[in-house]
Amino acid sequence: MSQVTPKSNYSGPVVVDPLTRIEGHLRIEVEVKDGVIKDARSCGTLFRGLENILVGRDPRDAQHFTQRTCGVCTYTHALASTRALEDAMGIEIPANATHIRNIMLGMLFAHDHIVHFYHLHALDFVDVASATTADVAKTAELAKSVSKKPTSQKELQEVKDRVSKLVQSGQLGPFSNAYFLGGHPSYYLTPEQNLLAVAHYLAALKIQVKVARAMAIFGSKNPHPQTLIAGGVTCYNSLEKEPLKQFEELYNETIDFIENTLIPDVLLVGGAYKDWTQFGGGAVNYLSFGEFPAPGKERDLNSRWFKPGLVKNRDLSKVYDIDFSKIDEHVRHSWYEGDKARHPYEGETKPKFTKIGDTDRYSWLKAPRYDGLVIETGPLASMVVAYAQGHKETKETIDFVLNALGLKPADLFSTLGRTAARASECLIVTRQVKVWLEELKKNLAKGDTKICIDTEVPAAAKGVGIVNAPRGGLSHWIVIEDSVIKNFQLVVPSTWNLGPRDAKGNMSAVEEALIGTPIADPKRPVEILRTVHSFDPCMACSVHVIDNETNTSRDFRIL
Repeated sequence: MSQVTPKSNYSGPVVVDPLTRIEGHLRIEVEVKDGVIKDARSCGTLFRGLENILVGRDPRDAQHFTQRTCGVCTYTHALASTRALEDAMGIEIPANATHIRNIMLGMLFAHDHIVHFYHLHALDFVDVASATTADVAKTAELAKSVSKKPTSQKELQEVKDRVSKLVQSGQLGPFSNAYFLGGHPSYYLTPEQNLLAVAHYLAALKIQVKVARAMAIFGSKNPHPQTLIAGGVTCYNSLEKEPLKQFEELYNETIDFIENTLIPDVLLVGGAYKDWTQFGGGAVNYLSFGEFPAPGKERDLNSRWFKPGLVKNRDLSKVYDIDFSKIDEHVRHSWYEGDKARHPYEGETKPKFTKIGDTDRYSWLKAPRYDGLVIETGPLASMVVAYAQGHKETKETIDFVLNALGLKPADLFSTLGRTAARASECLIVTRQVKVWLEELKKNLAKGDTKICIDTEVPAAAKGVGIVNAPRGGLSHWIVIEDSVIKNFQLVVPSTWNLGPRDAKGNMSAVEEALIGTPIADPKRPVEILRTVHSFDPCMACSVHVIDNETNTSRDFRIL
């Protein structure tokens, strides 16, 4: 039975800095009134300056630098940079190269979404310590009732013993000082549900390694694959029988885990936290770049398996085409020079820091807008757009999830809906990887082994690389002069979702999503983590909650 998140009677500020379990640095500032968030600011506190580093370099080097943007989805940045250069060159690539790129990106979706749910987001719902009081036999029965591949009583007992030993020793490692320790009213899974989730948390650690190995078969390594080039891919050794067999074995283990562990776990958590369909809605406009092009049509966005599109005002009856000339980035409330919104081709990255805690200019992130609209991108946006377009696999999967949870399509626009959409996307995309693999094998069997073409860097050109990454719409914009990079701008999903206000004062998607969120304990604001993590900013290690009334700091090390 779903419970209801309580709220305190607290009024005042709550600052989470840095927010944990994300890639990079993020500070969240909120104002709470009578236990409910009334105002919010999302503050990116790390400056990288990759755009400036790339100026004057060979355009072919861009992908190697931009991969370092993120330690999790290195491949998507490599792909975006490569597509940008290919667009500037005006070329298309061999069909096999597209199949391989689709396979690698599809497996990245599997890896990213598995890791996100279990290791970056689940502990916003799961009380690890509670698992020590679980009845193992009842947990085994629970596992049998939710999955075709249940977790055995023996496995569950081993997990319980392991967690109990940690708790008794007082050496909880990554769980030390977690929000759930000592009880927290916003956690309400049963001990048995918690034990099952912890068991699968550990199982997911093993499966994500195998997914990474599968990607490395075509990328030579993971992270930071080395086989992407403008004109295709260079993984000739991967076309042989044995590597393909190894990939297929790893793929089969991956899809089995997604179908029989991830999806049941998301439904289990979702069934207990149905009240979180009422929180975290945020922006009302959803943008998807689409993804997975047809063979040899890398630059044709309309050839993609997921079609690009925009849903406005949560109206699923109409999907709008995307005009990339309508994208611009605001810096009025960012730590950069100037106030003018610019299209990425004319974008500038000139840092001008003020101070942490500034309420005017308060983030290193820019504020992208589409035709002036605040946008959410990511799995929820991708699933909403595909669902509205009538994409067969998406509609079947989303309807299954909604029916299993007793929800309506409108419930997707929430923290829980965002989490369910991510799991759905994981299942849909990973299943499709099998199709691309079979198409590749058919081409190879016919003797078609072409995977790249020769290219030359143009003297002057511009291009854009469009990728719908696991976290949403990613675009790299390149301007070439004298055969070197004159300007390079990255517009990344987390900038769309987690940026500051724009020049008109409109909040970003995550800032809007936090409004109306109840806070049960201002010293342990797990509710903030729950919604922010549903956007998947990525990973980190410690949290500091600042009480501005007493000017003291409380440290928490959490997962």
